[in-house]
Amino acid sequence: MELLTGAIRPYAWGSRTAIAALQGRKMPSDTPEAELWLGAHPADSSTLEDGRSLEDAIAADPSTMLGEESLGRFGPRLPYLLKVLAAEQPLSLQAHPDLAQAAEGFERENAAGVPLGSPERNYVDASHKPELLCAVSDFEALCGFRDPRVAADVIERLDVRGLDSIVAVLRQDDPGQGLREAVTTLLTLPAGHRDDLVGQAVNAAARLADIDDGDDYAMVVDLGKRYPGDAGCVVALLLHHVHLRPGEAIYMPAGNLHAYLNGVGVELMAASDNVLRGGLTRKHIDVPELLRVLRFEVLDDPRVAAVEDAPGVAEWPVPIDEFRLSRVTLDGGSHQRQLPVNGPTVVLCWTGQVHLDDGVAPVTLRPGQAAFVAAAAGTLYVSGFGEIYRAGLGLAPDRTGH
Repeated sequence: MELLTGAIRPYAWGSRTAIAALQGRKMPSDTPEAELWLGAHPADSSTLEDGRSLEDAIAADPSTMLGEESLGRFGPRLPYLLKVLAAEQPLSLQAHPDLAQAAEGFERENAAGVPLGSPERNYVDASHKPELLCAVSDFEALCGFRDPRVAADVIERLDVRGLDSIVAVLRQDDPGQGLREAVTTLLTLPAGHRDDLVGQAVNAAARLADIDDGDDYAMVVDLGKRYPGDAGCVVALLLHHVHLRPGEAIYMPAGNLHAYLNGVGVELMAASDNVLRGGLTRKHIDVPELLRVLRFEVLDDPRVAAVEDAPGVAEWPVPIDEFRLSRVTLDGGSHQRQLPVNGPTVVLCWTGQVHLDDGVAPVTLRPGQAAFVAAAAGTLYVSGFGEIYRAGLGLAPDRTGH
């Protein structure tokens, strides 16, 4: 086990206070700090105390670092990436490919000679990117398609004639086809027509926001101010508008359209950075590729309920082999909690002061600090006070012991 130093990604939508406050640094930070990456993704691997990147350390001794189960299932790579996500502004309207789509897209762009660092690149690796986000502040997000009939009612209230055809297709008998036609139409509108139609929709939403108890229309107004003429402002009304409180979580499988709007969360995903964008951004947008990977189906509920495995231990179970996220709350008593290590593990301290002991190289974590625990450790003893988030494999039951 070693202390792990994460990489901070300075995307424009990031907060200048959230990650700095977590790590006890001066605020505001000089640049936006959007994500803290804790993992071994080649784009920005974390580093160990001895100066090696986690990626290089795993490559040097994959059996010890990953364990035979992870190595056999996922190869010589850490299969997940843990992040702190701090959104001061909305992220792009986006989706992620499934495993087959990612492999094909990565090979296709390599064959076409698109440089890995190119802003025009969609696929920077061959992995899928299902993701789980647990809110640690109030968190607002657009997550997956809701019932198209509900979306039709919301859009109809705008009373914008140019959207009548969208309302009609959303009310057809086949909900998947209705969603496909609506999204495709909106995201492929000619620029001049799109600017006018989105402007009318945002103005109508502003009138309704003043008299309506719901916040869908206020959300459209905010997006319209940030991204004038962007069709994503209307597509947003097709998605679940979710408000999370601390401790609540959402899960986004491959192919689900989403956009995180604001807030701070701990996010765990398969180790990928493949993003297909359709709007609400000044980054590269590839509508045809996004439409190719989208799943035009209703997501009944993006929320994931926490399961209490033991007193003070919460887990958010998701149907994915690459990862599992749990939160352990320690009360400062003398009792050590015994945690089994069933594979490569990353521990992030959120509050307090937590002592980790793998029997070889104990470490003490304070807020914003993290440690990597090699699979060979077998067992981790935890004591102190505060909260830690633990990322591990999803392959086998990972119970808390006692």
